[in-house]
Amino acid sequence: MSEPKRITLYAAIDSPFPHRVRLALEEAGATYDIIWISLIYDKQDWYEKKVNVGVGKVPYLVYGGPKLNPGDAPSPDSVQVPESLVINEFLADIFPNAGLLPTDPALRAKARLFAQYMDTKFLPAFAGFIFGLGMPVEGLLATIEGVQRMLPAEGFAVGEWSIADAAAMPFFMRLDQVLELNPPTIKEGEAARVREALDSARFVRIRKYIADNVARPSMAKTWDRDVHDTIDPEFKKRIERLMKTGKVNSDITVPIPAPA
Repeated sequence: MSEPKRITLYAAIDSPFPHRVRLALEEAGATYDIIWISLIYDKQDWYEKKVNVGVGKVPYLVYGGPKLNPGDAPSPDSVQVPESLVINEFLADIFPNAGLLPTDPALRAKARLFAQYMDTKFLPAFAGFIFGLGMPVEGLLATIEGVQRMLPAEGFAVGEWSIADAAAMPFFMRLDQVLELNPPTIKEGEAARVREALDSARFVRIRKYIADNVARPSMAKTWDRDVHDTIDPEFKKRIERLMKTGKVNSDITVPIPAPA
């Protein structure tokens, strides 16, 4: 049997996208290194110049090559994969016995459609609501209801846990945290309205789904109190930057929002 190759993940603590990959790595029982990147004020220049060249986004996975330290360029002989959903598909392939994707083709398709919904429907609603980009409360709740409709009566997105669940849960964890922080980009009273709706009978199934995911060791490892408390100030920095510059992230700049 060949020796397992070194896995290095470049991640940012406040981003949900590397969290997707960490969940998959933990579920696979993989040994991996993390190099943390800041995405707000003190982003490391070497990362965009030497690692995710010309892009600078996280996550970025390096498979193979020697141990990497901050500032190192990955070996040209290593496999380098960007984009969280693509990385998790790659992990499902290199860890075929970990059950990261079901073996049944129909369920695999369902898992991919679930993940796609998170990126094409839920993410715009999530960002539009928390960053004050005009997404109304009911628009956000409608997309959460869409997730709920895709769930089976019991279990996870496709029955057994899969990378479909890794695609969803980092956003639900951060939504809960944002509602608690109630930043000035959210109109007065709207965080409470979302919280009240999510606690109602309308969302019984999604609450059970979230609780089942939270109970897994992979979530305990990747979303403990230290992580939660570290994200708070990073998110506040992001909101401060948005209110001053209109910059949501490296791709999106909007008119500077008025305080809600």
